Amino acid sequence: MSEAVQAAATADPAGKARKRRPVRRVLLALAGAAVVGVGVGFLAFADLVASTQPPDNPRADGIVVLTGDTARIDGALALLAEGRAERLLISGVNPTVSRDTIARIVAPELRPALDCCVDIDHARDTIENASSTGQWAADRNFSSLIVVTSDYHMPRSMAELGDAMPDVELIAFPVASPDLDLKAWWRNRAAFTILAREYGKYLAAEARLHLPTGRTATAAGL
Repeated sequence: MSEAVQAAATADPAGKARKRRPVRRVLLALAGAAVVGVGVGFLAFADLVASTQPPDNPRADGIVVLTGDTARIDGALALLAEGRAERLLISGVNPTVSRDTIARIVAPELRPALDCCVDIDHARDTIENASSTGQWAADRNFSSLIVVTSDYHMPRSMAELGDAMPDVELIAFPVASPDLDLKAWWRNRAAFTILAREYGKYLAAEARLHLPTGRTATAAGL
C-alpha cells in the first residue's frame, strides 16, 4: 500500500468524526429544547389546574361525572339536585359497586337525586368514559353537558370528551380534592406527583387524538 493510500485511510476516521459532530450538536440542541418545552408546558398546565374555578351558574341538558373520589359524585349530585340539568351519568363505576353502595357513601340529602335521574356505566378509563358518555348524550339528544371531575383530571377529560362529542357543548366543573393542595403544588410532593403524572397522560392523549388514525384501543389505562 502506498504512503498516500495509507495516509488517506488513517485520516478518514477523523474526518467522519468531524462530520458527525454537527449532527450530535443538533440532536443535543433539539433534546434540550424538548426538555425546556416540556418543562414550560408543565408549569402552564399546573398553573391552569391550580387556578381553574367552577362556573357560577352552570346549566346544561345533562351532567356527567367521571368517577374517582366521593367529592366528584357529591358535586355532580348537588348540581342535579339544584336542577341544573335533566339527568346525570356517573361514568366509570366499578362493576362490583351497586347503586345502593353509592347511596351509602354520598351525603344523605343527595340520595333522592340519585334515585330519580341518574344513570351508571362501567367505563374502565378516560377513553371509555368519553365513548360511553358520547353514546349516552346521543341517545337522549343532549346538546350540552356539565363535566364534573377532579381539577387535575379536567384538561385530559375535556380533550377526550371533546373528541368523542365535537358537536356537544361541554362545561367544565372542576372539583378540588379536599386532601390535595394544588395551590402550592411545588411544596407538596403528593400534589407535584399527581400533576406530573397527569400532565404526561394529557400529552399522550393530545398526541394520540391528533394522529391521522384518531382514537385507538392501544391507549387503555390512560
